[in-house]
Amino acid sequence: MKIGFGYDSHRFCENRPLVLAGVKIPFEKGLAGHSDADVLVHAICDALLGAMSEEDIGCHFPDTDPAYKDISSMILLEEVCSLVRKKGYTIGNIDSTMILESPRIRPYVQAMKNNLAR
Repeated sequence: MKIGFGYDSHRFCENRPLVLAGVKIPFEKGLAGHSDADVLVHAICDALLGAMSEEDIGCHFPDTDPAYKDISSMILLEEVCSLVRKKGYTIGNIDSTMILESPRIRPYVQAMKNNLAR
């Protein structure tokens, strides 16, 4: 059994949607980043990459590559999951924690889980 740990943080900024696990959360600010800045998916990608002793998400999907500009992080997760399968691994469980004062995300948690389970 391999275990990975992922972590990510982005600052809030104006004029961007807030996306967590591929779900757009109504909020006055979004997260700054080259992609859609989905911190939850980025942390999960890093955990999976780390469990496989791969380089981190920034090495696999560099912010200097225009191909990843505003890309959905769910697409990045699909690519990481493809690598997981290619290397002969399976994912048994993912546990994640998000720490934020606002917005309240409880109403969106099931949609996030559904997106991540695909």
